[in-house]
Amino acid sequence: MSSAIKSLYIEPSGGACGAIVTGINLAQPVDADTVARLRAAWVTHGLLVFPDQALTDDDLERFTLLFGPFGEDPYIAPIAGRRHIAAVERAATETTPIFAEAWHSDWSFQAVPPAGTCLYGIVIPPHGGDTLYANQQLALDRMPADLRRRLEGVNGVHSARRGYAPTGLYGRADAGRTMAIRFSDDAHAEQLHPIIQPHPETGRPGIFGGPGYVIALEGVDDGGALLAELQAWQTQAEFVYAHAWRPGMLVMWDNRMVLHRATGGYEGHARRLHRTTIAERIAA
Repeated sequence: MSSAIKSLYIEPSGGACGAIVTGINLAQPVDADTVARLRAAWVTHGLLVFPDQALTDDDLERFTLLFGPFGEDPYIAPIAGRRHIAAVERAATETTPIFAEAWHSDWSFQAVPPAGTCLYGIVIPPHGGDTLYANQQLALDRMPADLRRRLEGVNGVHSARRGYAPTGLYGRADAGRTMAIRFSDDAHAEQLHPIIQPHPETGRPGIFGGPGYVIALEGVDDGGALLAELQAWQTQAEFVYAHAWRPGMLVMWDNRMVLHRATGGYEGHARRLHRTTIAERIAA
């Protein structure tokens, strides 16, 4: 048994998705059997929460690589001295819009979107700043049959333009932001992905993509109305788990199964988390 393991316990969050993992020290090496167990829990629950961790940036990178290669983060600059860690941060005096408030699956506008994301809490405000996660397999399971019929075989049009184009939310006019966001004309590009698709590891179907990056439905008459109906459905409270952060907490989520969004409510307090991206493993 790995020296990282005391008594590994994986307990469902009690919400629409997620599980809490205790009895493991992620600053220590983790053996292959434990990684397999964690991965099975990850793709089943959609996200894993590891409280009470004391991780360096080296530890965070090493843990990320247990689950796949690093993904590309096209519009957020890495922190100094690292290629694959970005800081999700906000100064106590900052008044810009909260970063990532729209429901989304990370970088879903890429041709091969990332499998997952890791986020480690470093400076956590005393209140507010929850991250919300919406289970898209559960949302599909409970979707009305008529709505599902109209979405079967339909591609979503994904683009980063609303956020990261020069005229986007984080573009030229976004002055005073602490985060190192790099807007670009590249954000106007579009990518198609099926709205309903099986999970690549479990085979369980779910909805892929959310309002942050899905800007249209391909080839659908009155697609705007159908898209609005879908987006109203997929983020209902019954599908959502609200995660409250503490310092030293690592959360890894499955972008193929859950949407997420940030929340505010911590005005006057700083917030900083370190983030890595897990690329999808491509079969040879």
